[in-house]
Amino acid sequence: MSRKDFTLEEFADRRARVRAALAAQGLDWLVAVHPVSIHWLTGSDAKSYQEFQCLLISARPGPVVVLTREGERHEFRDDALVDEIFVHGGREPEDPVAAFGKLAERFGLLKARVGLEVPGFYLHPHHYVALKALLGPALVAEPTNLVHALKLVKSPTELRYIREAARIGDLAMARFQAMLAPRRSELELGGAVYETLMANGSGVAASPINIVSGERSGFSHGAPTLRRLKPGDSVNVEYGSTCRRYTSTIGRQFSLGQPSPRLRDIYEVVRRASDAMIAAIKDGVPTQLPHEAAKRVIGAAGMEQGRVHLSGYGLAPGFPPTWAEPLYLFGGDTQTLRAGMVVTIEPPVFLGDEFLGARIIDNVLVTADGCELLSRTSRDLVAV
Repeated sequence: MSRKDFTLEEFADRRARVRAALAAQGLDWLVAVHPVSIHWLTGSDAKSYQEFQCLLISARPGPVVVLTREGERHEFRDDALVDEIFVHGGREPEDPVAAFGKLAERFGLLKARVGLEVPGFYLHPHHYVALKALLGPALVAEPTNLVHALKLVKSPTELRYIREAARIGDLAMARFQAMLAPRRSELELGGAVYETLMANGSGVAASPINIVSGERSGFSHGAPTLRRLKPGDSVNVEYGSTCRRYTSTIGRQFSLGQPSPRLRDIYEVVRRASDAMIAAIKDGVPTQLPHEAAKRVIGAAGMEQGRVHLSGYGLAPGFPPTWAEPLYLFGGDTQTLRAGMVVTIEPPVFLGDEFLGARIIDNVLVTADGCELLSRTSRDLVAV
């Protein structure tokens, strides 16, 4: 993605909404650290999240400033919509927090009310401690989800990119199914998926592909291995496809030959749980409601012990290691689904002691009176 993927008007609207949210929380500045926040506000696709980076945006109109590593200077200059670029490191090591301190002084952050994003994965604890010490009493809040909350409802352009990602994902699933045969390795199948994705315009998704087969079928998140398929194997695959970093995810269940009665039972429970979630989703519904619908189906079938993770979540532009947004179809989440949000549907049943499991993964667009399934791939258990 770059600044060319959206209009200047859309970027201006995003920034205006962030400034309004800062003002509503009584903040003068936001120090954005999450690469998705920086991406949403500037269009940056840079890999500088691997080291300390941040973006400064004030509650009042003014420059949008980025601090990044030297190696990304020109990528921010040419591909991102930023007013000023400051860098650290490069030819020799440099303390990035010391570089941030110079910016904080220059723009008056030390005499202002500052909010700091504290995202998982992207802010080292040592940097966090040093930033807190540097900002001192000026740091009054940690509004980590301020930007994320504003971007949960997708714009028409964002939805166009997500639909394109889903289309590419369907092509890769067709290739995966066509490749299924005894003696193919899981890695060989994964390679075919990635080749199809990238040949058709997908970037590399933020999280790697999961493929489990045979005795590994009870693993809920198993990376592909050198294991070769055998007649009678159960096979589950999950991966993401992207368009301008906007992600679509898909997961399907297969069997080499006729599935065993137990696999069919597990699959049917997962299918009913997924359908119950889809039926429960619409504008204004609490996020816990579809989760509870899936939970009831799985529990009634006596498979509650196999429900090993959440039932779904919001999808964002992804940066490794995740493509998820902080919106969860899970117990304890207190948010509300709104038309224009895109969420995953993926209630699982993985029974490790039985070496079996099943999961169907789909994405849906929340609408005023229901939801729209974005993938066109059959959701049936396919016997190859």
